[in-house]
Amino acid sequence: MESKFNIVLVGGGSTWTPGILKAICKKKGDFPLAKIVLYDVDENRQEPIGQFGEILFKEDYPECEFIYTTDKKVAFTEMDYVFCQMRTGGYTMRELDEKIPLTEGVVGQETCGPGGFAYGMRSIRDMIALVNDVRSIILNICDQPVNLLRSYGRLLNIDPNELEPVYFGLNHFGWFTNLYNKDGVDMVPKLKEIITSKGFIPVDAEQRDQSWLDTYSMVRDMLVDFPEYLPNTYLQYYLYPEYKAAKLDSNYTRANEVMDGREKRVFEECRAAVKAGTTKLSSVVHNDAHGDMIVEVAESIAYNKNKTYIVIMQNNGLIENIPNDAMVEVAASLGINGPKPYGVGKVDTFYKAMIENQFAYERLTVEAYFEGSYNKALKALTLNRTVIDAKKARRVLDKLIEANKDYWPALV
Repeated sequence: MESKFNIVLVGGGSTWTPGILKAICKKKGDFPLAKIVLYDVDENRQEPIGQFGEILFKEDYPECEFIYTTDKKVAFTEMDYVFCQMRTGGYTMRELDEKIPLTEGVVGQETCGPGGFAYGMRSIRDMIALVNDVRSIILNICDQPVNLLRSYGRLLNIDPNELEPVYFGLNHFGWFTNLYNKDGVDMVPKLKEIITSKGFIPVDAEQRDQSWLDTYSMVRDMLVDFPEYLPNTYLQYYLYPEYKAAKLDSNYTRANEVMDGREKRVFEECRAAVKAGTTKLSSVVHNDAHGDMIVEVAESIAYNKNKTYIVIMQNNGLIENIPNDAMVEVAASLGINGPKPYGVGKVDTFYKAMIENQFAYERLTVEAYFEGSYNKALKALTLNRTVIDAKKARRVLDKLIEANKDYWPALV
């Protein structure tokens, strides 16, 4: 008999959850499940998505048991895979992450600069708790490289699954050096030519908010200035911090755009499906790289398919001339015995310096958390390329400490 798996999805109330549920239904022939559990600490937020999921699985996947819960014991008992997408503090804190730095003329972004610092400091406690609950092998992976690969596929008019990437960097801080097609031809030169002459848009541009279209358009600027490799979109905040800060609206940031857009739409459509008693008329899920990727990764591991993904893991010589204990982002084949990463050798001075600076910021952030050190937090923000100025770093840090007093340890 074919094995069937049990999965728990941590952060079941996320607006990305319907996409994951749809992907699970779509892939049921390739990755069969016996049970899926949605788990969230926010019962009210999870409920409409859980009710949507109940109907979806009754219609599309009745042989799979579907549960949503706030009970850890129910969530983590006899699970084969744990999909995690938690956001400690929710969008209320994300909005502050973005707006507080902007009061000092510094980039306000959820994962980059002081906003990313605040989000990371909030997340450490909950991630440790999750690891203690699960006590299993952990794979750290980001969906943005997949979004980029899909977007490259659109530009080239080819299936992005045919592209074999070579990539190096840190999370939200990396570069594609090569992208080989099924015939072994590197498509990076052609992509550079297309992007520098015609610009760059996401694969799902028609469904994206304007801020995301602006984000992708900046890839052209980065290629003009630094033409060696194809950059991750998030690098623009580090390469052009003054320009990006000046373009952001301190009264209406990306968090507001999401809350007024995707947040409202997903919950409204979930409630409409529940009221109608069917998901067949729902358009809650469009082109969802996030949902497809997380299911395909589990499938690759479960059936030892050794498909290539870009993952985050300890360096240990993968990028030869940066510290071994850095958590780097590289291409790896994923199978039942874990990731088999592909090293990239040495990187040249500019990229080495960029990575080492960012790694130092990340390490100081973690040390500040565990040591309760104000000084290390200040050093971290001063090093961050979106800030640089120590006086600005201190002012932003003091405001973030006040905003995060219910989440961070005391910094003294």
